[in-house]
Amino acid sequence: MSDSFQRLITMSATRPLSLSEQAELGPVRQPERSQVSLLIRHFLERFFNHETASPDGDAKARLILIAFATGLPPFIVAIYLWPVYHHVIVFRQDHPLIDVPVPYWAQVNHHFFFVLYSFVAMGIVTVFEWDLFFPDLLDIFVLGTLPLAGHRVFLARVGAIAVLIFGFLFDANFLAPVVLPAATDPPHLARFVAGHVVAVAGSGLFAATFILALQSVLLSILGERLFRRISLALQGLAVTVLVVLFLLFPVLSGVTPGLLQAGGSAARWFPPFWFLGMYQRLLEGPSVLPVFEELAKIGWVATLAVGAAALAFYPLAYLRRVRQLVEGGSTRSTRNRMAAPLFGLLHATVVRPSIRRGIFHFIGQTLLRVPRYRIYLVLYGGVGLSVVVATVLRFTVHGQHLHAEVSAEGIRVAIGIVAFWVIAGLRTAFVSSGNQRGSWALRIVHGKPPQFEAAMEQLLAAKVWVMLCGAVVTMAAIGGFRLVAPAELLGRSATAAQLLVAAGMCVLLTDAFFLNVTIVPFTGEPSREQPNLAFIMLRYFTFFPVVTALSIASEYWIENNAEHFGIAAISIVIAHLWFRKRHRDVVRLDSSQVELEEGEEDFPMKLGLRY
Repeated sequence: MSDSFQRLITMSATRPLSLSEQAELGPVRQPERSQVSLLIRHFLERFFNHETASPDGDAKARLILIAFATGLPPFIVAIYLWPVYHHVIVFRQDHPLIDVPVPYWAQVNHHFFFVLYSFVAMGIVTVFEWDLFFPDLLDIFVLGTLPLAGHRVFLARVGAIAVLIFGFLFDANFLAPVVLPAATDPPHLARFVAGHVVAVAGSGLFAATFILALQSVLLSILGERLFRRISLALQGLAVTVLVVLFLLFPVLSGVTPGLLQAGGSAARWFPPFWFLGMYQRLLEGPSVLPVFEELAKIGWVATLAVGAAALAFYPLAYLRRVRQLVEGGSTRSTRNRMAAPLFGLLHATVVRPSIRRGIFHFIGQTLLRVPRYRIYLVLYGGVGLSVVVATVLRFTVHGQHLHAEVSAEGIRVAIGIVAFWVIAGLRTAFVSSGNQRGSWALRIVHGKPPQFEAAMEQLLAAKVWVMLCGAVVTMAAIGGFRLVAPAELLGRSATAAQLLVAAGMCVLLTDAFFLNVTIVPFTGEPSREQPNLAFIMLRYFTFFPVVTALSIASEYWIENNAEHFGIAAISIVIAHLWFRKRHRDVVRLDSSQVELEEGEEDFPMKLGLRY
């Protein structure tokens, strides 16, 4: 084996150089970079090293994790297509193996999955980075004091956005083409690869550019103040629509042949179908069906139109955003007079102690002001709403037309789904780290850890806030379901069962999610350990099915007999009291710990052990 090849495959540490050898090398010369290049690197660093994307500050590790996680689903689906396209039926020994060809529309649906996934993934990534596509006060205060031309800062931000979009577009789709040719054995390899790459790239690029163009148009027309009022709702709606499309892929794949063969207007207004048309046009050539030819043309025109809108309105939105940040917005009172009677009722009932009342209003004032907490609410709310829509609606095709029907069982399950995602999202926002500006006041007044009575009042405020929010959203969902529910869910017994299950779910899920929480909301310190995303997802995949199954089983059981209503109510009270006792024990143990100085580690007291 040659020495060069040995050096290539062996791993050896670099030999340390002596001081004299380092002196002979001369000074280290950093590569010269332009201001635009440095600014692009700065903006890209901000995209991945802010409190929402990387709360623990490890942006590079989080970026690598997200990149590979984004590219894995199409890669796994591509691998699982191998037995579909290589399916063989084994007869008796004297019969040969017979290949079963995959039907044409089944192959089209396989292509449709990759197009739809790229569309959804790029849309969600763009929504997640929504707030960083335009300058904020930090950019104005820091970059505005440096000798930088305004047009260079603008070009650098545009370049960083382009690198972000094309980088994630590559990450989401680069693994699947590696195995798809071997998994599907296309008759025309070059056409297949070209069709796949162009279609998934066009689909993802259209989704990202459309969201950027929509944000630019609204910001240019409405201005910063009005745009901020609807920004959260738009983000939640976008996430909901995208996740619903992905969850309903089995339904969409079932109706795709009928919709495309019928040639109705629904197919022409559905963007993923446009890029499916590109896929089939490049794959099949002139022999493609006429509907795919038409859809491909629409896709090209729509992509160019959205790109032109983004190029035209983004500079206008950028300039208006910078001007309003420099001039500042008009101050207005945050006191809501319409909510005063409600707050008075709460002060007289569930938040009577002063400590509990202060933390209760601290939560309400903080939750919607910090971008990190807003994006948590958007993601959890969007995913929860999409799961509810996919559960409640049943799609069928009649006469080459798509029809939606409401499922009674879906409504029963949706009650538990709504309560789960509302409480889970609020819990994630409450225990997240990064907002330490208000923790010093609590430390001075009550100590750290606080006394048991003060700690209980602080934590009860958070649980009351979450339980009330979950109850309001869940009861509102029940009211909305009653507008479209079948007759079997409108009776007295069914209504009573739904209300009891909703109340019980809100109480018990709040107790379960906050059982081991011992910090005031929004004041937690960053974890010294790298969180394991796999175990976090495993908890959700394990706990969520149990909640949904318990929800629908409890409703059926309560409806069968009036006595079951009382038994279920008593069971909820008993479970709540048990959770309350366990929580008090956890808080009492935490309050008995030795008070630490600011920045002091707890290793000498705990020896690194968990309990």
